Amino acid sequence: MPDTDRPYRRKLIEVSLPLNTISIESADEKSIKHRPGHPSTLHTWWARRPLTACRAVLFASLVDDPADCADEFPTEADQDAERERLHQILRNISRWENTDERESDNATLMNAARFEVARSLARSRREPVPTDPDEVLKYLSDEETGVTVYDPFSGGGSIPLEAQRLGLNAVGSDLNPIAVLITKATIELPVPSRDNRPVNPALSPSLPSSSQSEYEDDHIWRGYAGLASDIRYYGERIRDEAFKRIGHFYPTVPVDDGTEASVVAWLWANTVPCSNPACGIDMPLIRNFRVSQNKNRPRWTTPSFDRDLNAITFEVTESKTGIKFAQTAGRGGAVCLACETSTNLEYVRNQARNGNMRQQLIAIAADGKRRREFLSPTGQQAEIAHVPNPSRRPGGSLPLKGLGISTRGYGFLEWHQLFTERQLTSMCTFVDVLNEVSTEFVNDGATPEYADLLRTYLTLAVGRLVHYNNRFCRWRADSVAGLFGRGAIGMVWDFAESNPFCSKAQNWIAQVESVANVVERLPLSAHRGFAFQADAANSTYDTNGPIIVTDPPYYDNIGYADLSDFFYVWHYELLGETYPELFVGRQTPKTDEIIAGPMFDNPKERFEHLMGKVLDRIKSSCSNAFPSSIFYAYMQKETVNEGVAATGWETFLTAVTNANLRIVGTWPIRTEDAGRLRALSSNALASSVVLVTRPREDGAPIATRQQFVAELESILPSELDRFTRQDSIAPVDLAQAAIGPGMGIYTKYSGVETIAGDPVPVRDALTEINRVIGNYFLSEQGELDTDTQFCIDWLRQHGYDEGPFGDAEVLAKAKDVSIGALGSQGLLEARGGKVRLLPIEAFETPENAVKDLDPNTTSWEGLMRVAFHFQFPEEGRRVEGAAEIIREMGPRADEVERLARIMFDHYDRKFEPANSRVYNHIADAWRDIREQAGYGRQLTNQ
Repeated sequence: MPDTDRPYRRKLIEVSLPLNTISIESADEKSIKHRPGHPSTLHTWWARRPLTACRAVLFASLVDDPADCADEFPTEADQDAERERLHQILRNISRWENTDERESDNATLMNAARFEVARSLARSRREPVPTDPDEVLKYLSDEETGVTVYDPFSGGGSIPLEAQRLGLNAVGSDLNPIAVLITKATIELPVPSRDNRPVNPALSPSLPSSSQSEYEDDHIWRGYAGLASDIRYYGERIRDEAFKRIGHFYPTVPVDDGTEASVVAWLWANTVPCSNPACGIDMPLIRNFRVSQNKNRPRWTTPSFDRDLNAITFEVTESKTGIKFAQTAGRGGAVCLACETSTNLEYVRNQARNGNMRQQLIAIAADGKRRREFLSPTGQQAEIAHVPNPSRRPGGSLPLKGLGISTRGYGFLEWHQLFTERQLTSMCTFVDVLNEVSTEFVNDGATPEYADLLRTYLTLAVGRLVHYNNRFCRWRADSVAGLFGRGAIGMVWDFAESNPFCSKAQNWIAQVESVANVVERLPLSAHRGFAFQADAANSTYDTNGPIIVTDPPYYDNIGYADLSDFFYVWHYELLGETYPELFVGRQTPKTDEIIAGPMFDNPKERFEHLMGKVLDRIKSSCSNAFPSSIFYAYMQKETVNEGVAATGWETFLTAVTNANLRIVGTWPIRTEDAGRLRALSSNALASSVVLVTRPREDGAPIATRQQFVAELESILPSELDRFTRQDSIAPVDLAQAAIGPGMGIYTKYSGVETIAGDPVPVRDALTEINRVIGNYFLSEQGELDTDTQFCIDWLRQHGYDEGPFGDAEVLAKAKDVSIGALGSQGLLEARGGKVRLLPIEAFETPENAVKDLDPNTTSWEGLMRVAFHFQFPEEGRRVEGAAEIIREMGPRADEVERLARIMFDHYDRKFEPANSRVYNHIADAWRDIREQAGYGRQLTNQ
């Protein structure tokens, strides 16, 4: 029994986590997930949670917190020491590199984590815990003693995979058949083939040696090496046969040294007729004329007007200073390169819908012997791309009201229209050849089940190829970027057509290799998982008390069903007979999808109703011994009366409340790279919030609104201190991070009512949470120097515009500062009876001028100087320049970070993202600024 009056032992996730480590590793995973073997490279799926975050949440949900084990850890010091030991185990398994159990040291780390899970289970059952790693695995997965983790929104399979890696019974379901297929291929299908030799008749090209004796050595085929070898072998067979049929459509090109080079990509621009009748040329629609990002050898595609042909032609040129041409198409419309006539976007759409959108070759990227070559287009290369129409096309229409799909306005109504003629021919050929090569599997010794497995993984490689082989791929960073850089399909003006037979980049073999690498790194000792198709709102959950950890849809962020049809129409042809239970119709099921999409009537009410049904099932089915954790992330973006709320959060939290779930913990986990400044055009969320829930106790009291507000004002400021000073939550994430502790207060009651007895809805609770956040920053302002306080208040009243000198004088007296002194410091300008704050651009710091700064420099001046480096990155140096400034300011420099958060809050409440953005980036980069300044990453005011 627990050591408290609670009917359960609290788990580590309800008390303490090494959040900084988890966040850093989760963010780092954003940059490493494209490395060989990361499961995200198996197949495209949207908004995957980092494996690190999933692993950490699962471990901490299963391991007891020492404070509830008083017989073993009687003193607070004992509990702290044990908690730190558990934290260290969690840190050890947080790194993606440490999960590869082919390395013995990594196996030791994972076994230590599994033992702690088993120890907590055994403690609650008052039985001995096994110590042998194999016995621990058996204990965790056994039908009698094991535990099951269930994710009803499995998506790309991250949560079930990490449950499996920890030795648990992993179960995942999803309504979407593509999601189920990915999860099956991750946790279920490969397990029977573990430790098996390959069946292909040749040695795997990945082996370091080709000797038959080594080939017969079972150790070589430990884990899934044999399966990966077969995937590679038959992938090459498919490539060779496909090249025999269509290789002539992908010719080499001559380069400067006289040799022939393989084309990596053909760069095309869409065109529409110029709206000027006197011109009438096909005007190229181009977003960027630069084709090579190499700093030493930049290349541009340079247009010129050929009067004889009455057409625009292109030539690849080298220029380190750039060319004069700006983009010719965008949201505002298009401009003709020949006559400079501008036209609106609706004209472009009409021309495209009427079949007048064509393509013009503008450059060719090829792989030379020593470097990437960029060549001018030729008529021959343009002509050969127009291959005969393929004998068949993938079926299906794009949705009429698809969430995040905006191509119908340009006449793209069918899925096959998203491909050029050559791309369609290529993809249909790979499908045909895969069908034919599949007959070789059994002939080479595969069982029917293993043959289906190989066919499945090679189909996933087809899915990867189609992602990089369509007319909506961009040329980015000298390579082809796949269609789904984000969860949407939008118009692309100029696009890159990849070569599936090239020697490098996004070719067919690269897709096969990516799949094989993932297979090789799947958990070596895990129990077989299970994935199936189910509607999370209307299916019956397991009644044996699974641990539920899930990542549900985020309201209206992504239309999974509509987007996944892009892949489904190809996979249906290859796997329809293999998995008839998944590939039932010609498109993915959409009627029961839980999103607030434009295709549904009353999307907000529908989402709340269906999510409520899901949460009701979670509450009625989840284990009483363990909390249920839910990942959620949604930007707050609506003004309501005197505060801010978000329909996405409001709707979801209303469903949580109505399901009688209580929030008992909240953890904002960074999921973007902490060391990378995101594009300055974005205030994108950097964190996901993990809401830890338990069923609300029967008989929970009702609170008055006054009581709720009083608790909120008492508890939330200390949580905001933790978020900003200890966890360094980015300003843009703070509002959603604060939802957790705020709603933790709200949900512990069976209801919150006004004095009149009316219920206080979730929206009002969110408004109160945001009000407390605002007051928190007002109190933070009072901790800054008085000159800075004056500048903040003046900014709130007048911005950077002029204001009356008399008003400034009144405010200065209230702050006990001098207008003259503020002017002499260069903070403001006073003349002609007017006063104005100097803008950021006035704070450029010339070389060596940082020596003028000292510990007495105001926080306002310090921030403005830092902001210059971030606002004008061409002249400034961002982190490096900011570090020089705070190094001179000394220990008080951390006040600059506090002021940056105050400034973000000010502009965010005014809905001025262009102004708030720079301050978000400063606070978000503060740890890196401190580290470069020589202060270390920890903030001094923690």
